[in-house]
Amino acid sequence: MTLSRLNASAATLTKNRTEKSVNPFSGMCVTCVDGCVGMCEIGKSAYRGHETLYPQPFGIITTASEKDYPLDYSHFSIMGTTVGAEGIEANSDLAIFPAVSLETKVGQGPGIKLKLPFVIPGIGSTDIAKNNWDGLAIGSALSGTILTIGENVCGMDEKSVVKEGRVAGTVDLDRRVKLFQDWQQDGYGAIVVQANIEDTRLGVQEYAIKELGVEVVELKWGQGAKDIGGEVKIKNLAKAQMLKKRGYVVLPDPENPAVIDAFNRGAFKEFERHSRVGMVELESFLQRVEELRQAGARYIFLKTGAFRPADLARAVKFASLGKIDLLTVDGAGGGTGMSPWRMMNEWGVPSVELHSLLYEYCRRLDEKGEYVPDVALAGGFTLEDQVFKGLALGAPYVKLIGMARSPIAAVMVGKTIGRRMNENKLPVYVERFGHSVEEIFVTASTLKEELGADTFARVPTGAIGLYTYYERLAQGLRQLMCGSRKFALQYISRDDIASLTKEAAAVSGIPYVIDMDKEKAEEILDM
Repeated sequence: MTLSRLNASAATLTKNRTEKSVNPFSGMCVTCVDGCVGMCEIGKSAYRGHETLYPQPFGIITTASEKDYPLDYSHFSIMGTTVGAEGIEANSDLAIFPAVSLETKVGQGPGIKLKLPFVIPGIGSTDIAKNNWDGLAIGSALSGTILTIGENVCGMDEKSVVKEGRVAGTVDLDRRVKLFQDWQQDGYGAIVVQANIEDTRLGVQEYAIKELGVEVVELKWGQGAKDIGGEVKIKNLAKAQMLKKRGYVVLPDPENPAVIDAFNRGAFKEFERHSRVGMVELESFLQRVEELRQAGARYIFLKTGAFRPADLARAVKFASLGKIDLLTVDGAGGGTGMSPWRMMNEWGVPSVELHSLLYEYCRRLDEKGEYVPDVALAGGFTLEDQVFKGLALGAPYVKLIGMARSPIAAVMVGKTIGRRMNENKLPVYVERFGHSVEEIFVTASTLKEELGADTFARVPTGAIGLYTYYERLAQGLRQLMCGSRKFALQYISRDDIASLTKEAAAVSGIPYVIDMDKEKAEEILDM
């Protein structure tokens, strides 16, 4: 069985000439004809070369893997029950799904309180993030959730002031932080500033703590979409040259006269900016954690990607030793604003396998009495059933579910609807709900009442889109939890899901559905 789709994808704007007759191993047309202009990925690579590595069109898309992994969260089923209730009195008049509490907190001490168990991890310097930030920041703040400003934001900001290699002022980061802070409700949620190796050299997190009042910072080892540093495309020669001067890897060399001439002639239209890969080492990691605490960080997070199991063990152990407040583990196949397409499909440990290992590693430290950080899972989560399964698979250590592509999608849809309303060009399938914000967005009336008419009028429709998407997830999650008789997040356990295949059971340690409740069932039958 072929798990991958090769040589033709909507992500790379390529297709096979013989679409119904394709070699399953190579992905090539079964008959490759002399005279074809090159519609497939191999053909396009013959004239656009390295440009074909990346999903297109850059700047207006997010992307996730097409690979059909052997296991995913659909290989588990949620277990309901007819008896009892945890977190509420076992009374049919009280144990109703609106009574389910989705509030939680993460981190040591008082902790960061959240209205919903969601975090958006690492939305950084890509155009898709920048162009949708109003909706992401305001929607997250109104929802009482966590939003992470990803890597390279200061470095990419042409208006950043860099003195002696350190950030002394920035427009983009200031704006991103302030948007969330201005809309934050009753102290719920948090804005997080993430840093990779370039950000650390620029002193981005120290600047955010001192100048912007940021309390939460995150160290980044990687993500589930790729095992190299962050990447973007640059259409402006002067900006490409600036980024090289700031220490980034820029390809081709924007200071090479031949490259400059080729760019000006239109031989190519985009430069690539790449971040370096970090070198993880315990002593320097703990030193950096202490530096951030000394700088005033109240909470410190760590995000890692789909690296080999030994690196996951390092993340868990280092987070334990450094008393990290939240560890986010991002499985392969998730999402990105820009990553090499084949890399996204063919590297890393997939989500179910990675998250199962994570649970085992956390449990091992826990059994030895060592500190176990709160954990967030990421890697393709989009809907409430997956959220429930992720929380159950990693219980009791998993506190949050990380999502990026789906929140961005909700923001983009909300933004587009708002623009179409202003243009009087609503599509029929939206127009049937009405023509105003309050008619189309089902949460708008409630938000307007809570915020007041004047404040509500300033909320962009992209933010309402995210808020409404989260509202749907919240109600769906409450319904699932009610059916399992779990009326608060802390009561969700691994016993709340069953494996639907023997392979899922072997990987996760979650019993095969037929094997669940055997002893209990026998006790009941023998009554």
